[in-house]
Amino acid sequence: MDTVWAIIQDGLATFLDVIKGFNPIIDLLDILIFAYLLYKLWNLLAETRAQQLMKGIAFLVAAYFLAYQLEMSALSWLLGNVFTYGLILLAVVFQPELRRMLERMGRSNIAAFGRTLTAEQTEQMAEKCLDSVCRACQSMGKTHTGALIVMERKTALGDIVTTGTVLDAEPSKDLICNIFFTKSPLHDGAMIIRQNRVFSAGCILPLTENSELNSELGTRHRAAIGMSEVSDAVVIIVSEETGMISLAQNGAISRDLNVVTLRNALNKAMIGEKQPDTRSSKLRRLLRLKKKEDNHE
Repeated sequence: MDTVWAIIQDGLATFLDVIKGFNPIIDLLDILIFAYLLYKLWNLLAETRAQQLMKGIAFLVAAYFLAYQLEMSALSWLLGNVFTYGLILLAVVFQPELRRMLERMGRSNIAAFGRTLTAEQTEQMAEKCLDSVCRACQSMGKTHTGALIVMERKTALGDIVTTGTVLDAEPSKDLICNIFFTKSPLHDGAMIIRQNRVFSAGCILPLTENSELNSELGTRHRAAIGMSEVSDAVVIIVSEETGMISLAQNGAISRDLNVVTLRNALNKAMIGEKQPDTRSSKLRRLLRLKKKEDNHE
């Protein structure tokens, strides 16, 4: 009991010392900078599979603490040496991620810091993006142009983006069709739509390991299903052989879609979670989309 009380007293004394030496301006600035760096690090890890490695590091820290408390000399010595060179190891392991983080910090626009879009602006951007995607898929279906379009949702696809070429362009029917044009250098790969923009193209997707799929499904369809199995992304496929439009989500695939059924599915997946839609607004949007397509024809 005396030992416990002594520990409590030491803790209280340390806490009082910290309070006495507290400088409101400097210490607050210190906390804000530290929190910002942690936030940026979290965003960095959220876009890669480095989170799995961080879980392993957390497990080693817990094992070291337990071994130290139980006075396991051999295990404590081993883990202690691992942590001694841990910073060098982390720098080597995370070298690509650290480089990308520093590059993004250098390209960041300070003037736009804290600037956010309104709900109406975000919805308008989503409407325009989905219109462009649907019209492009309908056009490519008529010409039997193969396409693979990944609509990113909550699961960040940073690892997939790095396999292709970053574009970060405003979506349009012509841009999407040109990217998947047979002689385009980026046609043989997937396009990533992130935050209503054509973020990357020519990306490599993981193939599904499901052996029970229809033998008629080709590489594009299997890559789309594989992507939908490991993330919550919605993947659109345009078949080069048949011109058929398909949609993969949650490991399942819906085939033989037209511009209306494709738009309905995308509305439900990409917009429906944020804002419920009425039948009248859906009908107006679909009529507007059909009118645009008729005008281009």
